Amino acid sequence: MLVPGLVSVTFRALPVPEVVDLARSCGLWAVEWGGDVHVPLHDLPAARDARDRCADAGLSVSAYGSYYRAGVTDLDEWPRVLATAAELGAPRVRVWAGDTGSARTTPEQRLRVVDAIRDAAVRAEDYGIRIAVEHHRNTLTDTLESATRLYAEVGHGSVVPYWQPRGGQDVASAVEEVRTLLPRLTTAHVFSWGPGGGTDRLPLAAREDLWRPVLAELARDGVDRHVLLEFVADDSPARFREDAAVLLGWISAVAA
Repeated sequence: MLVPGLVSVTFRALPVPEVVDLARSCGLWAVEWGGDVHVPLHDLPAARDARDRCADAGLSVSAYGSYYRAGVTDLDEWPRVLATAAELGAPRVRVWAGDTGSARTTPEQRLRVVDAIRDAAVRAEDYGIRIAVEHHRNTLTDTLESATRLYAEVGHGSVVPYWQPRGGQDVASAVEEVRTLLPRLTTAHVFSWGPGGGTDRLPLAAREDLWRPVLAELARDGVDRHVLLEFVADDSPARFREDAAVLLGWISAVAA
């Protein structure tokens, strides 16, 4: 089943109660809370508040969106990331695989990233938390080949992919990526970009050609997966409501 939700960093300017109300009123089911504004690292009262507000609104917490860069961020920070995620009630923590693209990363740098992700996963086991590696430019998940190699090198079952499309990505390559990453893929960040990437934000419906087949691929094995809206045009709640309605319509069509 596809579980629709909201990435809280979509609305950094909104306080936590307004983010919760927006998600609930749009008919969404979950929130990924970001570690930069809404639930800062090791701010346990903020984590508890976000968790409780979600529960009161009938929403689940899909993840803690940390800014931990494996192999780059000081290892001493990881226990604080885990403590925050645990207080938030997050089943997974989003991390980034280093800070350089796969073509520019030396073997020594790559090994540090791999070891750091594996170590993070081992430490997270005590909390029942999984490690979600975001597919992002300037990291070791910037290509499908590098990403699949990374998961093999880490070799830990609780390390899972967190997929999102590239700006202007063609449909065939997007579907291939999602299909290759199944069944471990747990989450997709849902947005529509033109060729200009993050500065070229479109209404979600503008990439119906991409999202309908991607959502069908994500749903085909019946596993629960989060599909989380992000990067709305003009950072507008009104446009977000339009995108949410579109996403819910697509999910209904997939389930029919």
